Amino acid sequence: MLRSMYSGISGMKNFQVKLDVIGNNISNVNTVGFKKSTITFQDLLSQNMSNSGANPMQVGLGSTSASLNVNHNAGSAMSTGVGTDLTIMGDGFFVVQDPEAPGADGQYLTRAGNFTVTAEGNLVTAQGYNVLNENGQPINISGYDSYTINRLGEVIGKQADGTEVVAANIGIATPENPAGLRKFGGSLYEMTNIASPAGLVIENAAEAGTEIGSGMLEMSNVDLTEEFTEMIIAQRGFQANSRTITTSDELLQEVVNLKR
Repeated sequence: MLRSMYSGISGMKNFQVKLDVIGNNISNVNTVGFKKSTITFQDLLSQNMSNSGANPMQVGLGSTSASLNVNHNAGSAMSTGVGTDLTIMGDGFFVVQDPEAPGADGQYLTRAGNFTVTAEGNLVTAQGYNVLNENGQPINISGYDSYTINRLGEVIGKQADGTEVVAANIGIATPENPAGLRKFGGSLYEMTNIASPAGLVIENAAEAGTEIGSGMLEMSNVDLTEEFTEMIIAQRGFQANSRTITTSDELLQEVVNLKR
């Protein structure tokens, strides 16, 4: 009976974490470039009751969380008509950098392409981080009358005489294992050795085998129908585990009352 109580407690803890994950997914259903997370469970230890039979007799001791994974499937694209709103039509991430960080420090990856141009002509994120080109340098488009960004990720500036010049190429990073990236907040990811043993490698869109869409944003890949279904399952699982604890407690109470 005590085993069943501890099993029920472990199950309730796991479903609490599952509800935390679901709640975070739902709260970011409209976050640009957000990638939902999923949780998987696995059984805990098993106690051997006897080895005398043909098959081992074991009683499970509950469950535990096996992994929390980020689903990096692409979200749907939303047209905005703003030239500096970019989306990656394929694999890869934009590379941005904290302007106050020295050298290669403060570099992050993101799928959120809601960029703007500062008064100095720098292409930056909503947090003011510089968007980097294929050489790992901030993109600056000052000195041009106008500019456009094509599907190859080329920032094409038009001079006063009408001449068009490729001012920069949008930098794209494609880690071997995107699920190994560490979330930093603000729709940013930190590079890790698990995500890419070779470190951060920045390429242009053509080298990365992808294309850039201008005037559109990649929305969250959260499916509300799926999340609400998982929420119901988590709720019922939590209730069932709490019922296990209640039933075990009732049985223990019967044992205590035997002497009366």
